[in-house]
Amino acid sequence: MLLPDWAVLNAAVDWLANGLWNLSWWQIVLYTLVTTHITIASVTIYLHRHQAHRAMDLHAIPAHFFRFWLWLGTGQVTKEWVSIHRKHHAKCETKDDPHSPHAHGIKTVFWTGAELYRKESKNLETIAKFSHGCPNDWIERNLYTRFSWQGVGLMLILNLAMFGIAGLSVWAVQMIWIPVTAAGIINGIGHYWGYRNFEAPDAS
Repeated sequence: MLLPDWAVLNAAVDWLANGLWNLSWWQIVLYTLVTTHITIASVTIYLHRHQAHRAMDLHAIPAHFFRFWLWLGTGQVTKEWVSIHRKHHAKCETKDDPHSPHAHGIKTVFWTGAELYRKESKNLETIAKFSHGCPNDWIERNLYTRFSWQGVGLMLILNLAMFGIAGLSVWAVQMIWIPVTAAGIINGIGHYWGYRNFEAPDAS
């Protein structure tokens, strides 16, 4: 039986411990914070303001960067997010609102908000009615939508390569960032205890 070459074994152990970049713990934390900030900015600027509400126009280059980053960092399909958000505004805080804490309960939206999104994304009527104007080019159809989970898989591989075993923790934080901050905190707490500029006869 051949024993493994010690140089190869040592290199593998070193990679597991330090990754290819051999960063200190605070540099890994900084990287994680920067990447999660890019993710939340991608949701806020691209999905929310640019796509869902058409409140701003983006040049094709930053728009495609955001599309790529969302595929890599969340696996989010643009037309699904946009459709669900538009339906939320059309049916705000009613039983048909996909993520209303008043209709579904604060605990449900806070803890399983991402599951509410996933469930509504399977509603073909919602997608057909509310997805107008979303990108439908070749790369959207054949990569970002067709292989939506492979983006986050690629992110995992990159993190493991760069940071070794610590890349698993980095990836875990990146993956829970949107479900916790957007689906849980903003859609849950923000819509349940959020402020109003004026009184309304309902919970919208």
